[in-house]
Formats: sequence, structure tokens, C-alpha cells
Amino acid sequence: MSEEFEVRGPHEEALEHAGHGHGHGHADGHAPRGVPLDPFAGRIAVMTAVLATIGAVFSYQGGSTEGLALFYKNEAAIRKTEAANQWSYYQAKGEKQNLAELGAALTAADPKVAGKFAADVAKYAQQKTAIRAQAEGLEKSVAQADAASERQLHLHHRWAQATTLTQIAISLAAITLLTRRRWLLGAALGVAGIGTIVGVAAFLGY
Repeated sequence: MSEEFEVRGPHEEALEHAGHGHGHGHADGHAPRGVPLDPFAGRIAVMTAVLATIGAVFSYQGGSTEGLALFYKNEAAIRKTEAANQWSYYQAKGEKQNLAELGAALTAADPKVAGKFAADVAKYAQQKTAIRAQAEGLEKSVAQADAASERQLHLHHRWAQATTLTQIAISLAAITLLTRRRWLLGAALGVAGIGTIVGVAAFLGY
């Protein structure tokens, strides 16, 4: 029979410490009557819980922007293939137009036949204009999709940075709770503040 192990996060450890009054509680997790809970540990527990929530939001946004970046990149690849097909079609029409022009030149002595070739030349020229416009439109959509993919990838990096900073802040808060070093609390708050600023920048699109 396999054993199951529970993986606990830093904020869960902090919450447990706060609930136990940092070692001053009974085995059931309740503080003895007349012994107050440790307010310092309680503040750290609340802080880490809030940071864990913010980090989860940052992580979700990071995954969302990564998915959009892949979507736009795939869209660009599809449009690029379609544009290449259109240019091949354009080239084929150009070759037919050249043959029709050659036929018109060779049958100049016969106005009826030359007129038929001239009509074909005009038809292929008109078709080429429409095909070229479509191919150029597809190329424009390729550039737009590539730009959108790059933008989403940039925002993904921003959300990833914000998530990492938040995780570091949670770890510092847990170490603060264990060591009781208040300067570490300042460091945790500072890192959390930077992570929040990066997250806000990502939200605003910077």
C-alpha cells in the first residue's frame, strides 16, 4: 500500500503557526484560555494568504497570455501559407497572360484570332489584380498576427515576473515567521510591492 505525502505551501505553514499561537497552543490547535494568539504570526499569516491569492491571479493571467501568443502565432502561420498559395496562383495567371500576349503577337495578321488572344490577356490581367490584392491582404494579416503574438508573449513574461516575485515574497514571509526577524518582513513587503507593480504594468499592457 503506497503512502501519500501532503505538499504544503509557505502560506499554509504560516497559517498553522498563527493558529497555534506560534507554539503556545494545545494539540488540538487552540490556544489555552488566557493565552492570546501571537499577533505577529497572525499578520504574517494574513499577508501570505493575500500574496498567495494575488500570485494565483498572476499565474492565471500568465497562462492566458501564453495561450493567446500561441494562438496568434498559429494564425500567422496559416495566413502565411494562404498568402503563398495566392502568390503561386498569381504567378500561374501571369504565365497564362504571357502566353496569350505571345499568341496575339503571332496572329497579328488574323484580327479575329488576335482579338481572342487580346481578350484573354485582359481577362488574366484583371484576375491577377484581384489575386494580388487578396495576397497582399493576407500578408498584412500575417504581420498583424505576428505583432499580436509578440505583444501577448511580452505580457506573458511580465505576468511570469510578477508571479515569481510574489512567490519570493511568500517565501520571505515564511522565513520571517520562523526566524522572527522583522527586517525580513520589510524585505518581503518590498518584493511583494515590486511584484504588484510589475503585475499592474502587465495589466495595463506595458
